[in-house]
Amino acid sequence: MQTAETQSVNAACWSCGSSVPAGKLWCEACGKVQAPSEGIDYFTVFGLPRKLRIDAAALERTFYRLSRKLHPDLYAQASPNERQWSLDQTSLLNDAYRTLKDPIARTEYLLRLEGVEIEAARSDDGKPKDSRVPPDLLEEVFELNMQLEEMRMNRKMGEDDPQLRADLDKAKAQFEGQLAESDSQLDKLWIEWDAAVDSGNDAAKPGTKDKMVALLDRRRYVRNLVRDVNEALES
Repeated sequence: MQTAETQSVNAACWSCGSSVPAGKLWCEACGKVQAPSEGIDYFTVFGLPRKLRIDAAALERTFYRLSRKLHPDLYAQASPNERQWSLDQTSLLNDAYRTLKDPIARTEYLLRLEGVEIEAARSDDGKPKDSRVPPDLLEEVFELNMQLEEMRMNRKMGEDDPQLRADLDKAKAQFEGQLAESDSQLDKLWIEWDAAVDSGNDAAKPGTKDKMVALLDRRRYVRNLVRDVNEALES
């Protein structure tokens, strides 16, 4: 797995021999598309540092600018290698954009680059952590599960309980509020992480990473609760 210590190195353009920075999609000297660089991360594709608060509008503009440079029509008369490389680079660019534009996917991706195995971090007893109830939510989740089970039984019996629906709507609003609070806390951790990157304070990074992993676990669990309530209300 690639880590934060992976160093980007320049390569020589296959066509003119000029130096091409790692992750660059084409040679600035001759304009030829390059073969994808092995192990290049998505931040490098967009020329970004490994930080978590990014300008979404600027990212989008860069994506479309790079996409135009890789449009298949531009390589219709090119060599087979160039046509394949343009497709490979387009796929890489699309994957990078899809990941970086989504705040949660971006955070999880950076954590993986930093050596955090997300799935392993969520499983220390053979069960995904998102299947275990956060201690402070035990009472709420127990009550919600009882309500969901009652809703399922009513559905089988062809019955409808307006009060039960109102209770589930209330629970949904509460959990959506918790999701919003998680996002607010996550934004603060992004600021904390980016400050450590800017200052070169590597000692601060492990603690921030741990807090992000824990918060993402909680957020995922609460998101699943909202999903379960939506499914019950919509059925």
